[in-house]
Amino acid sequence: MAVPIRTAVAALCTGLAAALLTTAPARAEKQEHTWAVSASAQAPRARISLDDGTGTLSLSVTRAGRTVIEPSPIGIVTEQADLSQDLRFLHRKNRTIDERYRTKSGKRLDRRVRMNETRLSFATPTGARLDLVVRASADGVAYRYVLPAASGDVLGETSAFHLPPDASAWLGTYRADNEGQFVPYTAATAPTGEYSDQALFATDGGYTLLAESDLTGTYSGARLTHDQGTGAYRVKLADDRVRTDGPLATPWRAMVTGDLATVTRSTFTDDLAPASKAGDTSWIKPGTALWTWLAGGRPAGQSLAAQKAYVDYAAERGWPYEAVDAGWYFKADAWDTTDPDWQTNSWMPELVEYARAKGVGIIVWIHQRDLDTAGERARWLPTLERWGVQGVKIDFMDSEAQATLKWYDAILPETAAHHLLVNFHGSTIPKGIQRTWPHVMTLEGVAGEEKRTNTAAHLTTLPFTRNVVGSMDFTPGAFQRVGLRPNSDAAEAGLAVAYESGLQMFAGTPESYDARPLARDYFDQVPAAWDDTRLLAGRPGQEAVLARRSGDRWFLGGVYAGAARRAEVPLTIGPGRWLVETIEDGTGGLVQRRQVLRGGDRIAVDVVANGGFAGIACAWRPGLTSCYR
Repeated sequence: MAVPIRTAVAALCTGLAAALLTTAPARAEKQEHTWAVSASAQAPRARISLDDGTGTLSLSVTRAGRTVIEPSPIGIVTEQADLSQDLRFLHRKNRTIDERYRTKSGKRLDRRVRMNETRLSFATPTGARLDLVVRASADGVAYRYVLPAASGDVLGETSAFHLPPDASAWLGTYRADNEGQFVPYTAATAPTGEYSDQALFATDGGYTLLAESDLTGTYSGARLTHDQGTGAYRVKLADDRVRTDGPLATPWRAMVTGDLATVTRSTFTDDLAPASKAGDTSWIKPGTALWTWLAGGRPAGQSLAAQKAYVDYAAERGWPYEAVDAGWYFKADAWDTTDPDWQTNSWMPELVEYARAKGVGIIVWIHQRDLDTAGERARWLPTLERWGVQGVKIDFMDSEAQATLKWYDAILPETAAHHLLVNFHGSTIPKGIQRTWPHVMTLEGVAGEEKRTNTAAHLTTLPFTRNVVGSMDFTPGAFQRVGLRPNSDAAEAGLAVAYESGLQMFAGTPESYDARPLARDYFDQVPAAWDDTRLLAGRPGQEAVLARRSGDRWFLGGVYAGAARRAEVPLTIGPGRWLVETIEDGTGGLVQRRQVLRGGDRIAVDVVANGGFAGIACAWRPGLTSCYR
C-alpha cells in the first residue's frame, strides 16, 4: 500500500503545482490592471482601470460605496504619441504626503495635508511613456499626467468627467474672464456648450466640485465641453497646441468631494499646489479696503482731492486700505505714461504719503497692457514700491492661454520682490496660486458686484463654486446700487463674511454707509483673514450661511434666494453659551438683535425676499453686552 500512496501524493502535488502555475498569472494580471487609491475607509476612493483590449485608461470615484464620478476616460495626446490608447502597464509606486503649511489668507490660515499618492507608469508599443499620478485625501481626488522630455507639444487631452445623467448640476457658461453666472441644471439637461471647470454636481455620493490646481505657463487653462443629453464633461484646453520644453507635469484635474459642508470648507486645490516661493512674507497683510470705483468712477480716479477724501473716510473707519481704480494715470492732471517725466508729474506719491500719515495703505489699478513686457514692469514696479504703494490691482488679462499664463509666471515673483500685494481682475481663478504666491490677496474671476444681471440664486451658489477654490473679489457693500443688485441690505452686509477675500473691497459710497450705520459699524469689525470656516446651512441656489472665526469671535454671513421666510440656522460653532448679534432687514431699514444661545441651538432670523443677515458671535459671560470692539 505504501508505494501507491506515495505515487498518489506525488501526482496530487504535481497537479496542484500545474494548476497554480496556470492560474496565478491570470490573478496577478487582473490585479495589476485595476488600482484603488484612498486616504481612508471613509474617504473618497479613486479606481483606475486599464482595458486589456484597447489599452485605454479610466478613472471613477466613489464615496461610502456610492457614485461620485462614473468611469471616465483618461489620456493625453502629444505630437509624438497618442497616450490615450494602446497603453501597457509598467509599474506602480506609492507614497504618503503629510505636511503642514500656513497661509496669509483663505478659509483658515493653518493647514494640514494628508494624502495618499499612487504613480502608475505606462508605455505604448513604440516606447512612448506616460505616468499617471493620482492623489486622494479626505476631501478630494486629483490626477495629473507626467511626461518625459522629448514627448513633444501637447495637442489635447481625452480627459473627461462622466456624471450620472440625473445628477444636479450648477454650471457657469465659460468666459475668458470667468465671470459667467452659475445656473442649475441636471448633468444631462445642461445645454450643449462650454462651461467653467469649476462645476458643481450632486450625486448619491455627495457633492463634487470639479477644479484645477497648479496651473502655470508650462501648460494651458482648461474648460469643460458638454453635449446635451449626456452626463459627459470633456476637458478642452485654451490652446490647440501647448508648447513643451523638457519634462512636463500637467495641472491637477481635481474633484473636491464630500457633503456640502466638506466641499465648502475644503482647501484641496491649495493643498495640491507647490509650497510658497515668496521667501519673506512678513510684509503681506490682508485687510479690508474702501474701493472707489463704484463709489466715484473714473472722475474720482482722476482727482487727488477726491482720493484724499476717501482716504479720510477709510482712516476714520479703521479700514487699512484704499483702492484707487482706473483713471489715475490716464491724463490725470495733464500727465500720462507717454510723458517722459510721468514719474515726477504724478500726484500718486502725495496721496501715498497723505494716506501713510493716516495709517492707510494705497492700492492702485493698472491695466495689464502696461505691464505685459519686462521693460514695462521694470519701469512700473520699482516706481510703485519707491512711492510706497502697497499693492496693485491688475486688470484685463482675459485669457487662460499659455502665453498669458507665462505672463503670470513672470509678474508673480516680480511683484513679490517689490513687496506689492496683488489683486487680479479680468483673470483666471486661483487654482492654488495663493499657496505658491501668498502675496496674491484675491482674484476676480466672478460675476461680482459690478454686474447688473446677477440673481439672488447666483449669489447663494458662489460659496459652493467659485469661492471654494480661493479668495474672490466680489466687492460687496455697494448699498447705493439699489435696484442694480438683487439682494436686500442685510444680505449685502452678510456678503462680507459669506464671501472670502484676502482684500475685502467694500464697494459703497461713504454716504451709503453713513445712511446705514449698523452695516458700516459691522464692516469696521470684519477682518480679512480667518482661523476657521464652517458652513452652518446651505443649498446652492437657495441659501448659504457661513461662519468664519477670527480669534475668539465668529462672524456670520447669510444670503437667501426666493420668498421671505423664517430661517432657523444651527449655531454649530462650539459648545457653551454665545452672545449672538445679528443685523437683519426691518420695516424701516436695518435692525440689530442680540440673544444668548447655546452651541447647537438655532438662530431664528426673519429673512425678507432675497434677503439675508450678518452677525457676530462671541463667548457669553455675565455682564457682556456686545461682541463689538
